[in-house]
Amino acid sequence: MKHLLTVAISALALAASPAAAQDFAIINATLAVGDGSDPIPDGTVIVRNGAVIFAGPTEAVESIDVQPVIDGQGLWVTPGLVIAMTDLGLYDVSAVSEGNDRSASSSRFNAALDVAPAINPASQHIGIARSGGLTRALVTPAHGRSLFAGQGAMIDLGMDLDAVQTPRVFQLANLGETGASKSGGSRTAAHVELRNALREARDFAAGRWSGDGNLLTRADAQALGPVISGKQKLFVEVQRASDILVVLALKEEFARLDLVLVGAAEGWLVADEIAAAGVPVIAEGLSDLPVSFELLAATQSNVGRMTQAGVKVAIGSMRGGSNGQPRNAAQFAGNLVALTKIPGASGLSWGQALASISSIPARIAGLDNVGVLKRGAVGDLVIWDGDPLEVSTAPVRVFIDGVEQSLDTHQTRLRERYRDLDESELPKAYDW
Repeated sequence: MKHLLTVAISALALAASPAAAQDFAIINATLAVGDGSDPIPDGTVIVRNGAVIFAGPTEAVESIDVQPVIDGQGLWVTPGLVIAMTDLGLYDVSAVSEGNDRSASSSRFNAALDVAPAINPASQHIGIARSGGLTRALVTPAHGRSLFAGQGAMIDLGMDLDAVQTPRVFQLANLGETGASKSGGSRTAAHVELRNALREARDFAAGRWSGDGNLLTRADAQALGPVISGKQKLFVEVQRASDILVVLALKEEFARLDLVLVGAAEGWLVADEIAAAGVPVIAEGLSDLPVSFELLAATQSNVGRMTQAGVKVAIGSMRGGSNGQPRNAAQFAGNLVALTKIPGASGLSWGQALASISSIPARIAGLDNVGVLKRGAVGDLVIWDGDPLEVSTAPVRVFIDGVEQSLDTHQTRLRERYRDLDESELPKAYDW
């Protein structure tokens, strides 16, 4: 206990004193910039004052005027991975309700709920995700008693205590089976509730909202104002093809909605319509079983087929279930590359797969300088001991905003503690 307390105090002390951005260069590495292009066999990245000033072939570098210079021979370099739709920082042990801030099922508010004040940068889950190469994340609340779950935030996974990069990036709603269950037991009720909420928010913004007879609280009506004006994105969780089309039709009445589809397991059936609407998708990397009626047409080829149709697709929605911990993002992206080798299946090229967990989720969040290595981008990058989309590969160094991060976690400390102990010193449970 004394050892763990010392480690915790040391970690908090480090987090409370943010390190200055570093200058450094990485040369002779296999470089993937994250924009969908193929890896560069002999690449160089130069970071100054926490930002990328060069990323490309080593032969194109005229001079390197920063120190240190890291030899990346035999290593790979990518931008830091970005995961969309996760609950990182909102809980430690999910079964302990006192420390679980994912859902406010008893709250009188819904759309006004904002995850930003509840995010805990010292959460063990954030450290584990960072050690897996993740540097940014879109954190989302879970649905309580309404089809609106609340407002999500973009965080960085660095070790300082100011994790929230951009609060209130999006509003989350559900118009599938979950939304139906929260709205009276039917999709008909869910769609009426959504449209009524958006109309009341529009009236509130226009000064026509008295509060009498309205279903929204004042706080929720105010929170939906940026959604109506298009200043805040509306993420809609929906799986069934017919539900997707109904969501796309919302713009006929609310023209300024900035829609993002989440899930879209049957998106491949209406991929042309999604592409024509210019609506991006955050899909699960592995969803191929008909575990519910809205997933009857789920297939691992979903992401590949939507991408082929011109839809911008990110891999995300990692809040448990089949996808598990967000550190598995690279593995799921790698699965989509492997699908290209299977007759009849649709997957992604290597470059597309990396982009689906780096630049695309960042752009969906409205950030053009995150998840990609280019001049002016933030200095988020990961050095890997091999192909990052191979399951046996691991990060060896991680930088966020040009600052190298510790890859030490509670798990690695337990490994070091017990790995070399004499068998007689192991806990009794090991005898089992």
